[in-house]
Amino acid sequence: MTPMDAPERPPPRFVARWDLDKTYLRTNFDTLRDLVKTALERPDEKRTVPGAASLLRELSAAGGEIHILSGSPRQMRGRIEEKLRLDGARFDSLTLKPNLENVLRLRLRALRDQLGYKLPALLRSRSSQPPDGPPLPEVLLGDDAEADAFVYSLYADICAGLVPLDTLARVLQLGRTYEDNAEEALRFARLLPERPCVQRILIHLDRQLPPSRFAPYGPRVVPFYNYLQAALVLAEDGLLPPVGVVRVAAEMVLDHRFDAEGLARSYLELRRRGVVHGGLVSSLREALAVEVQGGSFAARRELEAMCVQLAEKLPREKPGTPPPDGPRDYLALVTTHNPRRKG
Repeated sequence: MTPMDAPERPPPRFVARWDLDKTYLRTNFDTLRDLVKTALERPDEKRTVPGAASLLRELSAAGGEIHILSGSPRQMRGRIEEKLRLDGARFDSLTLKPNLENVLRLRLRALRDQLGYKLPALLRSRSSQPPDGPPLPEVLLGDDAEADAFVYSLYADICAGLVPLDTLARVLQLGRTYEDNAEEALRFARLLPERPCVQRILIHLDRQLPPSRFAPYGPRVVPFYNYLQAALVLAEDGLLPPVGVVRVAAEMVLDHRFDAEGLARSYLELRRRGVVHGGLVSSLREALAVEVQGGSFAARRELEAMCVQLAEKLPREKPGTPPPDGPRDYLALVTTHNPRRKG
């Protein structure tokens, strides 16, 4: 459902900014052949990352304003919008990359550059929020395939007034962004009021990088293996109600063959990393009971077994220590932020 045909909704409670490829869609763009194949896929042929569609729907239902920012080319807009409609996903904006324009202008670095594309787009979108009153909290979702953790964290600290403009200019220079992209990012950075807004950054481990790889970004950045983990983190953050977690878990059981043990293990693994406090079990049980009362609930057996396992195992699970919080050295991180970069 697009903004044009969406029914009127109450004011948003928070903002959710989503990447698309490898975060929402299971796409492969490692080679030119992969890029062509992705561009030619029909909407019904595009595959969604397990649980992503359910979480996006639940965040919207919970009062989230959904903004999708993707490196996919603008020429794919129609197919992407149709795919989101097929998934029942509501979104408030969809920003795609001007890849054809970049090719015609021989800006070949821009085809892979995420810093020079996403950072100005994020800052531009943030500048459209009302300047008065408390800012809406934001959650940002990306993946480990390219530079999302770096760009999102830099964006969050710019909004909070933690990145001096001269440091930002140097970061953009070291990141080899084109001059006009750098100037746009700096212009919006000057205009934004210095108010913290990013509550959580979630990084889908599509490439299965170790979570420790993201420790330099602090505890705000949480790598996750599956979307039940993302839902659990957001529920503990107060952005997603327990019933939303139950529905994400149910989709993963029914559509992706997760069992009770796999569901429970997702929460336990977050606890071992010190990401969550583990206090959702009773709320999940209550939400499941309400869902069951509402009619047939096909995933009931696995979800009830998940709750039993969690009630038994969570109290015995020793919590880990999350990464320390503190200033992030973006001048150092800019040279290593992209896992695709060699050397």
